[in-house]
Amino acid sequence: MSKDKKQNTSTKTDSENTKTATEVATTDAANDAPETSQPIGVKFGTFQGVFTPAVLTILGVIMYLREGWVVGNAGLLGAIGVILLACTITFFTALSMSSITTNIRIGAGGAFSIIAQSLGLEAGGAIGIPLYISQALAVAMYIFGFREGWNWIFPEHPALIVDMVSFAFVFIVVNISTDFAFKLQYVIMAIILGSLVSIFGALFVADLNYNFEWFGQYPGSPENNFSGSNFWIVFAVYFPAVTGIMAGANMSGDLKNPRKNIPVGTITAIVLSTLVYIALAVVLALLATPQELVSNYNILIDKALWAPIVLAGLLGATFSSALSSLVGAPRILYALGQNNILFFNDKLTKVDKKGEPRTALMITALVVLAALLLRNLNAIAPLITMFFMITYAMINVVVLVEQGLGQISFRPTLRVPIIIPLLGALGCFFVMFIINAVFGLISIVIVLAAYVLLVRKKLETQQGDARSGVFNALAEWSARVVNKLPEAKERSWQPNLLIPVTEANDVLRAYKVIYTLVNPRGSIKILGFTTDEDSEKSQALNKRLEELSAYFGEQDVSARAALVQSPSLEQGVTTSMQSLKAAFFRPNILFLSLTDDAQNDVMKANLMRQARNYGMGAMLFVPYRKVGLGLEKTINMWVYFNNLEEEIVYRTQHINLAILCSYLLQQNWKAKCNFITVLHPAEGVSPEAETEKAQAYMDKLKVLARIPDSTHFYYTFNEHYKALDKQVPHADLNIFSLRGDRMDMQRIRERVDSLETSCLFLLDSGLENALV
Repeated sequence: MSKDKKQNTSTKTDSENTKTATEVATTDAANDAPETSQPIGVKFGTFQGVFTPAVLTILGVIMYLREGWVVGNAGLLGAIGVILLACTITFFTALSMSSITTNIRIGAGGAFSIIAQSLGLEAGGAIGIPLYISQALAVAMYIFGFREGWNWIFPEHPALIVDMVSFAFVFIVVNISTDFAFKLQYVIMAIILGSLVSIFGALFVADLNYNFEWFGQYPGSPENNFSGSNFWIVFAVYFPAVTGIMAGANMSGDLKNPRKNIPVGTITAIVLSTLVYIALAVVLALLATPQELVSNYNILIDKALWAPIVLAGLLGATFSSALSSLVGAPRILYALGQNNILFFNDKLTKVDKKGEPRTALMITALVVLAALLLRNLNAIAPLITMFFMITYAMINVVVLVEQGLGQISFRPTLRVPIIIPLLGALGCFFVMFIINAVFGLISIVIVLAAYVLLVRKKLETQQGDARSGVFNALAEWSARVVNKLPEAKERSWQPNLLIPVTEANDVLRAYKVIYTLVNPRGSIKILGFTTDEDSEKSQALNKRLEELSAYFGEQDVSARAALVQSPSLEQGVTTSMQSLKAAFFRPNILFLSLTDDAQNDVMKANLMRQARNYGMGAMLFVPYRKVGLGLEKTINMWVYFNNLEEEIVYRTQHINLAILCSYLLQQNWKAKCNFITVLHPAEGVSPEAETEKAQAYMDKLKVLARIPDSTHFYYTFNEHYKALDKQVPHADLNIFSLRGDRMDMQRIRERVDSLETSCLFLLDSGLENALV
């Protein structure tokens, strides 16, 4: 079957190599000038670079050997319906491809470059890797097809020898240069044109059949003993004939002006080939009966005015397909290596003096040779078709996404209605499952698996893509919807920290606590405050904060950093909290930490109180310098019973943030959590009665707050440092709730020293609720 011939040409300079396969052309969108960027090698125009390879790809083997069978099964109108449906799907895809190529500076790898620039390197690589393998294996399949035609003329020639000689000839042609391969295609095009003249000429000498069927009976084929078929079976057999529309885009790096050459050449090739297929359907209906058409695959050869030229056209079509695939496959491999997607990428990107990707060509030749030695690729042939179809579908998806976002960066000179890429994408996926549902699912699984692996590889790209635009659009839409709904801050609460710092160590000393609190759903905003934004120290701080933000990002934590100039830390943080109230995704916790230097204690206490005024909770982390966070296996949460209300109604007071954070720490550390309730009975209340009351309260709190069953509860009448002598367990981190009117920083330091562990002090904003 005819497959798409990917003639991908490499682009883009590698800083470690002095030559490139070809250079990316740059176009001035204002005047649509031809693209040039230190070109190496020959540049092709519309006819040679786009139209010729596309036409030779579409007018291939199926035209010669299966169109008669299509007409015999479906009838004349039915066959025209099959042709128009198939060509419409590919025409929509061609329009999408033409549109996107007039909007971007397409790089190496054709379809790979288009998809990578829009959906990211991971998506481009997930498509590009199987596409390269399919392209390489397609070379072997076309050589097998060429050998079958050759053996029909010379049946005594050994099949293996014919395969090897054919491949050697194809390899030599491609190895000479792409320009030579393209010039050879002119000869093949002339032969195919001559074969069409011979076929149409038969109308003037043959006895014509005017009793043809408008709608066929779908008798089937010799392979199924004419047990019947249907429209979709016929469509599945025919559809691969009209693939090949990517030939021009794949040669983008070798074109004089891709933004003009690709749309004109591709669309012209599709329209012309569609007319040829429809005309041939009429000719076949007139030249032979339905019985002859379904039983004789060589009907065009038998009925032609001069059979040898038709046979030569058949052989030329298969040879041209093999040639095009061997030109395109190495350029896909080169592009994958150029973007560090594969292994030994520096080897893959080596080129010769002509700018040809020589190493990639040699590797591809070895893959083809191995496939030829396997002798039979029929079992995986449908899978190869599936990978081509996924590629076409993704081209439509790219345009659908770009156009759907409505970003100003998407302004192609050829704009198509959004229904075009939508129908093109749906049509491609539909065809996949019509042709072979099992292989369609397998191909999708393979592409998804490749995508997951590439995501884990953490590829780096110098170019942006449309992914951030997609999520920005979703975020903006979500913001508009949420703003129309009643507020549900309590139910949707997650820790979003605002961390003001004057040096990077303010983050580093609390890194483990910060990471544990925000993983996996929270976020971090780090604000570095300075009095002089242009000073060397400030620039160093900015660089360090960006590095820390990037490091959090590598740990799958949403983090952003910025440098803020302010006369003082307190004024800067206050202004920032005021400003962030207008943000949709605003921080809900002010995170501070204490050092041995106590001179800023009063200022930090004031900031924590002000945080409540701006609807934010506050955290104060005090690390114990001798042990840090210890083993990170035990957490003690201290609850002062006399600070709590008599009954739990809708929420509990003062300890909501502490409960939520202790739960997050317990989950992420897989730690043991203890609730330690400190009792101060009022005068006249017995310790037993106070303990019983506290136990009832905590039992109810455990149920309403869904505190894990593994949590242990302790009750003590002593302060924290005395309680440790009363069998209350030691912890790696102690958590305390604060009240805004009782914030004694000196006492906080004393607690840390007496417990000899790091402590986290929390102040509720009044918006958290651990009970929802």
